[in-house]
Amino acid sequence: MYMTHTISMTNVGLTLSSTSGPVEILRGVDFSCAAGESVSIVGPSGSGKSSLISIGAGLERATTGDVNLLGTNLSGLDEDELARLRRGRVSMVFQSFHLLPTMTALDNVRAALEIAAMDDALARAKRALHAVDLTDRLDHYPGQLSGGERQRVAVARALACEPDLVFADEPTGNLDTRTGAAVADLLFRIASEQGSTLVLVTHDQGLAARADRTVNMLDGQLH
Repeated sequence: MYMTHTISMTNVGLTLSSTSGPVEILRGVDFSCAAGESVSIVGPSGSGKSSLISIGAGLERATTGDVNLLGTNLSGLDEDELARLRRGRVSMVFQSFHLLPTMTALDNVRAALEIAAMDDALARAKRALHAVDLTDRLDHYPGQLSGGERQRVAVARALACEPDLVFADEPTGNLDTRTGAAVADLLFRIASEQGSTLVLVTHDQGLAARADRTVNMLDGQLH
């Protein structure tokens, strides 16, 4: 069904230093995700799920192994080259929204588009917020929005540039069940309509089951 991989990891390991010695966060992880596919990653807290997507997005460096993102091996890239590779093509949605409090909903989305050097940033931002049912909240600041509305702004910001790949790290973790389900509906629907690959970290088995495929992480390894 899917032909090309947007992300591929081979024998990836991550070891961090601590006062008591090295700590293995990831151990020999092989993971790939095809273009347009949705994959959920489930597992207990501390199993390495967030580290896996941080490495996949090039936000953290693997200690061992190879990471290929959008057809490019990340090992030889510096921070500027990584940023250029991600710009407009890789987006992230976090549990805690990460909106700029001094900017309106519209400006939060528009600023991300401008950073990605997208044309018609204002029009794109308005369309993205309309798609997540926030047309009447364009001029509201994050502090004036509910948790669900803030996360919908975050989803709009992530998807407005029609990225190739979206990483979502516990995107409904701070929301009640009903609001979380509504946000998840938007995330899956818009990613599917745009053909974006979606990699989703979640503790919610019901949310995980909506993905095309689910992988389990335990003690830094995929099962």
